[in-house]
Amino acid sequence: MKRKTFTPQQIAKILKEFEEGKSAAEISREYGVSQAAFYKWRQRYNGMDATELKRLKELEEENRRLKAMYAELALDLKVAKEIIEKKL
Repeated sequence: MKRKTFTPQQIAKILKEFEEGKSAAEISREYGVSQAAFYKWRQRYNGMDATELKRLKELEEENRRLKAMYAELALDLKVAKEIIEKKL
């Protein structure tokens, strides 16, 4: 089953509907999201508006990219050290 991705604005809208009184089961059926995912969103993003949520997603993506860059550079350094040790 293909995983559906929601924009930060959509997640904020869904959480706002829950706060206004809609049940989690109704929201899950309407938007095609599991209740577990809904409660995870609620735990993670509760109280944020769409702009804060969008900024958080951008920071998470930037953090993921930086971690990948660090891992690649650490591997390059390790290989360079091994080459230098073999020459000595």
